[in-house]
Amino acid sequence: QVQLVESGGGLVQPGGSLRLSCAASESSVIFYTMYWYRQAPGKQRDLVAAVTRGGSTNYVESVKGRFTISRDNAQNTVYLQMNSLKSEDTAVYYCKAETSARVYWGQGTQVTVSS
Repeated sequence: QVQLVESGGGLVQPGGSLRLSCAASESSVIFYTMYWYRQAPGKQRDLVAAVTRGGSTNYVESVKGRFTISRDNAQNTVYLQMNSLKSEDTAVYYCKAETSARVYWGQGTQVTVSS
C-alpha cells in the first residue's frame, strides 16, 4: 500500500508562485505514472498535469506555460511548480500514483489564490 502525502499549499496573491510536493512512502513509485489533479468547490476533480516513469509530461491547456510537473525518483517525490497563479487556480490539489494495476491518491493540499 503506497501512501502519498502532499504539502506546499497555502494562500498566495494572484501572480504569485507555489511549489507543491507529493512524497511517496515506497520507492516502487518510480514505476508509476504520477499525476496532479485539482478540485474546486462544487466542481469535479480534474487532471492538471502528469509525468510518466520516463519523465514525459502533459498538462491541461489552462496551466501550460505556468505549471511544471517534475519527479525526483531518488526522493520518491513529485513536484508541481505553479507560477503566475490566478484566482481560478484555487482548489484542493491531489497527487495520484498509477500503474495498470493500482491507483493511489493523497489526501490533498489546499491552494487559495486571492488578494
